[in-house]
Amino acid sequence: MKGFIQIKRVYEAPAQSDGYRILVDRLWPRGLAKDKAAVDNWSKDIAPSNGLRKWFGHKPERWIEFRKKYIAELENNPATSVLIDMIKKQKKTTLLYGAKDEKHNQAVVLLQYLPEKTG
Repeated sequence: MKGFIQIKRVYEAPAQSDGYRILVDRLWPRGLAKDKAAVDNWSKDIAPSNGLRKWFGHKPERWIEFRKKYIAELENNPATSVLIDMIKKQKKTTLLYGAKDEKHNQAVVLLQYLPEKTG
């Protein structure tokens, strides 16, 4: 099962089953100590641009447009190939995010986008 990817809020307790843990937020999660986060890699450059992040503001009504814009950013982002290479080297990867909304965030987009790129 090489390249298995899942997502998880970074505030949830780390688990052995997480595998390699990658934080995909541009900003460090508020109020979280780095040692408690148990992050193996902080890939802040894979996160949406500051402009896109601020425009989206985790507003569900902007979700469809956010997905399109973020995927366009991923297609032109050198950090995407770095992340893909990192994932390919792992049996299991957990993409970590800080957003409260578990359905509308960049990790959800990455979870849909990356498997076809890492397979």
